[in-house]
Amino acid sequence: MVVVGASAAGLSAVEGLRREGYTGRLTLIGEEAHLPYDRPPLSKQLLSGAWEADRLQLRPSDAIEDLDLDLRLGTPAVALDTTTAEVVLSDGDRVPYDALVVATGTRARRLRGTEGMGGVHVLRTLEDAFALREELAAKPRLVVVGGGFIGAEAAGVARGLGCEVTLVTDTAQPMGDALGDDLGAMLRAVHIEHGVRVETGVLVDQVLAAGGRATGVRLVDGRTLAADTVLVGIGAQPNVEWLAGSGIPVSGGVLCDATLHAGSGVWAAGDVAAWPHPHTAEPVRVEHRTNAAEQGLAVARNVLEGPAHAIPFESVPYVWTDQYDLKIQIYGRTRDADEIRIVEGGIADRRLIALYGRHGRVCAAVGVNMARALRGYRAQVADAAQLEARSAA
Repeated sequence: MVVVGASAAGLSAVEGLRREGYTGRLTLIGEEAHLPYDRPPLSKQLLSGAWEADRLQLRPSDAIEDLDLDLRLGTPAVALDTTTAEVVLSDGDRVPYDALVVATGTRARRLRGTEGMGGVHVLRTLEDAFALREELAAKPRLVVVGGGFIGAEAAGVARGLGCEVTLVTDTAQPMGDALGDDLGAMLRAVHIEHGVRVETGVLVDQVLAAGGRATGVRLVDGRTLAADTVLVGIGAQPNVEWLAGSGIPVSGGVLCDATLHAGSGVWAAGDVAAWPHPHTAEPVRVEHRTNAAEQGLAVARNVLEGPAHAIPFESVPYVWTDQYDLKIQIYGRTRDADEIRIVEGGIADRRLIALYGRHGRVCAAVGVNMARALRGYRAQVADAAQLEARSAA
């Protein structure tokens, strides 16, 4: 058994294989040299300095040793040969497999023309977080490009560190694509109250530089924003290039069936996996920590059962974000919604639960500072209940 990708999904897969009784050779291949670590704190606790790297490690080193792995860290996979059933590594080694799990995740998107430019950052790895944290310690003028989870969280952390922060997003509101405009406007107001300048509905045309270092950004409307440091948080792209020519179907991720099987003894889990949505049959990818862990375990069971006896993967995606005094939690897929109803609390109090519907059925539930009450709505998301259902199950 070979697992490519040593983050949350890959670790979950190898742990699941051992837990399910697999005692044979098990290889875990990772691009980074670190033992598997948790990524959500990179833009929160680690960036702020509240935590150090050791708190992000998903398992102690002795627990990893107990898994009896052929551990290949710092050596990324560069190709897959399905005819010989081998993974080709960057050092030229070829690792044979009987079954392969692709858990290579995603990488941060970058703005064109910023490669090698000083002062321009993304936030995906430990090294990314430490590099940005070091710059934030000098309290620079920071421009954050992108108003999603990473951008909004980092903007809040930077303000807490005393930086002058401008958040630029092409959506109508920060996190508007995930929360909708009404809740996004609430989040925008909170950022403004904390001193963040928020520019919405506008794209960045170019990062400006002098002497090889960023000096600001130019917006498509012609305005310029001065900056000492720029954080680019414009989403992620799946790490699938190494699969070119392998015959494994790739389109916005590794295309799998409902059991997460991609064919030829190859399976996928985590951010890189695209599988049919259980209600719409459309291919979906979920870039969330909990989904990665759940899919890793599901793939482990299915690999051992084999494609003929594998079980379709079903789950309710869950993600959260902490910004200032707001804890925002999401069950389901809000981006599919065509209707939003607040069923408890209200925006004015910044304490609420909202149900998100698609074609009259609940596709997501969002809670703001109502963690316990929100759990009662998870079943409605899982069952795609009629949106008219207004009380917790």
